[in-house]
Amino acid sequence: MKRKRLILNTAYYVLVTVGMFLMLYPIFWMVGSSFKDNSEIFVDAYRLIPREFLFSNYVEGWRGFAGVGFGTFFRNSFVIATATTIGQVMSSALIAYGFARIKFKGRNILFAVMMVTLLVPAQVLIVPQYILFSNLGWINTFKPLIVPSFFGAPFFIFLIMQFIRGIPNELDEAARIDGCGRLGMFFKIMLPLIKPALITSGIFAFYWSWDNFMAPLLYLQRVRLFPVSVALQMFSDPSTVTNWGAMFAMSTLSFIPQFILFIIFQKYIVQGISTSGLKG
Repeated sequence: MKRKRLILNTAYYVLVTVGMFLMLYPIFWMVGSSFKDNSEIFVDAYRLIPREFLFSNYVEGWRGFAGVGFGTFFRNSFVIATATTIGQVMSSALIAYGFARIKFKGRNILFAVMMVTLLVPAQVLIVPQYILFSNLGWINTFKPLIVPSFFGAPFFIFLIMQFIRGIPNELDEAARIDGCGRLGMFFKIMLPLIKPALITSGIFAFYWSWDNFMAPLLYLQRVRLFPVSVALQMFSDPSTVTNWGAMFAMSTLSFIPQFILFIIFQKYIVQGISTSGLKG
């Protein structure tokens, strides 16, 4: 039995290690390619370690293009992602609290309508949203990317609402006896208790905003306003020689904020998703 268990455990860890390597291989390849010469990147496509480490790719990539350095693109991404994250998390938490704790007429219908919006393809909304933001004069500004986030996100509303439903109603009743209003109960009692769900929502909101490519491509036409996601695409020029080394170098740098965020708040992601999934 011990020998059989040892064999099974060994096979399990070998399979997990192989699976991990296959999942992380694209990242390893991107990092390795960021130090390669353009001629070496696709000639030795399967080679992870470059023959010669070229740090010049990072220097050339950081210079950017059209007279705009890549630091500007990183700043734009941080501004958009931070504002979007704050808007989505706070508004979704407030809406989720209303659905979970406040009984009002038509609550179930409104909740059902909100959940149905998750099934609507994003492509269906591109044209009407562009017309709306164009009429408002928001093209070539960050407003189309930031302002809608302050009206809640259905996925985050559902996730936070499931977390709130696992919190005893007796806490609200005790706070009401002490003279606390709805907003007071939300800010003083509920927000500290739903911290894991808020952090989980914030991480996903930051990831999705940081990686968002289509919306900035539609609404931003000035190079100085581009976020990292759009700026990386500008390295590719079919009419000339594409600087792949610089592109992979900046792609590696753009991956670092997300990686750091995941490492710091990993435990909250697991806690927020698992708890939200079990309650309700």
